[in-house]
Amino acid sequence: MGMTAHDPNLAREQRGILRWLGFGAAPHAYAIPEEPAPDELADMDPRERRRRQLLTDVGSFLLTHRLEVSPYTLAIAHDVITGADQRLARQIEARVAAREPVSLEWLEEVSRGGVQGEGSAMLNALMAKLETSLTEFADTTMTARSAAREYNSALEAHVGELEQVSKAGVVITELATIAKVMLERTREIEQEMSRSEMQTRTLQSNLDEARRKADMDHLTGLPNRRAFEAALEKELVAAKQAGEPLCVAFVDIDHFKKVNDTHGHEAGDRVLKAVAQTLAKITNDKCHVARHGGEEFVALIRGKSLEQAWLVLDSAREAMAERRLVNRANDMPFGKITFSGGVADVFAYAKPGDALKAADDTLYVAKGQGRNCIVYAEQKGGKVAS
Repeated sequence: MGMTAHDPNLAREQRGILRWLGFGAAPHAYAIPEEPAPDELADMDPRERRRRQLLTDVGSFLLTHRLEVSPYTLAIAHDVITGADQRLARQIEARVAAREPVSLEWLEEVSRGGVQGEGSAMLNALMAKLETSLTEFADTTMTARSAAREYNSALEAHVGELEQVSKAGVVITELATIAKVMLERTREIEQEMSRSEMQTRTLQSNLDEARRKADMDHLTGLPNRRAFEAALEKELVAAKQAGEPLCVAFVDIDHFKKVNDTHGHEAGDRVLKAVAQTLAKITNDKCHVARHGGEEFVALIRGKSLEQAWLVLDSAREAMAERRLVNRANDMPFGKITFSGGVADVFAYAKPGDALKAADDTLYVAKGQGRNCIVYAEQKGGKVAS
């Protein structure tokens, strides 16, 4: 039976979400307000009523779809409920009508489909511009604060000299008073600059964290497709400058739909995480693995030939095939979980996009050869490494 708006369990979980949001926090404990009486609601400020209703709706959305509370899911819930993202709201409505789950994986897939290409490049450019502006502002603030400190020191010395002159009369006394006021004000300015500098550093840290989360696949913890596209650009430049080979590979879990159909989507998510953990072990400064979407992963390997890149991926394939996973919900074995892959030499093609296509095409050559194998591509078709 599903939870309703009057389900006491739902109410308790909603209060938990409000607590997570810090709604009604007291100085020494979280004080979650009880539901106001009808007469209290009537007297309540309209903005407060809207705020309460929005928080309740956000909590209900997350609970209904069994989504974890995180900045990402809160933003999704807010945009859907307020109508800020009508496209996503329509997609969720259609998915609910089809009795399909609105899972975190599905939300990330939909988001990836809506932020790619020029939009992704524009987002990267805007974030880079903001980072540059913040750095420049922080440097300027630091310089100004240093200058204010030096001015304070010089002014303080002069104030001391003025106060020691007793025969100059009223004029000197007035000057000393004015100088003291100026000194106090410049100290305040220095403190304000110091606070601005700290706030800027905090903002930079938050921006770094936002960038990291934007580049991460929330289910597997691997970089996502957006992060892979950025890594490809950097590794292309690095490989050309160092005269090193560069290979790209696509990896796809074998019979993944059967896992979902037999064991359910939550079990399928655990299989995705297990494969991601296996692939993550081959990553280093010259090897980048990302989740490309669904049950497909992509790897970028610099400094290794096509045959050497094949060996790296094939060792990961063997490690995965040797594992025996069990569905913890019912102790039913998943059976052998394997993946197939296709590898291509990026510099063997006119454009990186052609190499990506070659690797993807070769992946399906591997599928056609019985799965659970890695195939590497040549410019004229695929070839199994011996």
